[in-house]
Amino acid sequence: MTGFRSFMEEALDEARAAAERGEVPIGAVLVDPSGTVVARAGNRTRELNDPTAHAETLAIRAACARAGSERLPGHDLYVTLEPCAMCAAVISFARIRRLYYGAADPKSGGTVHGARVFSHPQCHHVPEIYDGLAAEEAETLLKDFFAGKR
Repeated sequence: MTGFRSFMEEALDEARAAAERGEVPIGAVLVDPSGTVVARAGNRTRELNDPTAHAETLAIRAACARAGSERLPGHDLYVTLEPCAMCAAVISFARIRRLYYGAADPKSGGTVHGARVFSHPQCHHVPEIYDGLAAEEAETLLKDFFAGKR
C-alpha cells in the first residue's frame, strides 16, 4: 500500500503562473487513479475573455478531452481555493472522486460556504472533500495579488 501524496504544490505553481499573467491566482491539478497528473490549469478568465475559464473548469475540460469522456471517475482534483458554485457543479458533473482545496472562500465559495452545491438533493454526485491543504500559502497568494491591485 502506498501513502498519500499531495499535488497541492503543483496547484500552487499554476496559481503563481496565473498571477504572473494578471489573473486571479488560483490553480488546479487533476490526478488520475494511478496518481498521474493528467491536467493542470490556472485561471484564464481575463486572457480568454471567458467568465467560465476558472482553473478547475479548465483542468476538467482538458482531462475530459484527453480521456474522451465527460466523466472522470476515480480522479482527484487539487485546487488552491474553495471552488465557486459553478466549479462545484462541474466537479459533480465530471464525477470527480476527491476534491482537495487550500484556502476557504467565505465570500464566493460553493462547497462549504455560500451555495453549498454538494448538499443539495439535486446534486448527482458528491466528491470526498478535504480542505485546508497549504491554505496559508494559497491565502497569501490571493491577499498579495489583490493588495497589489489597490
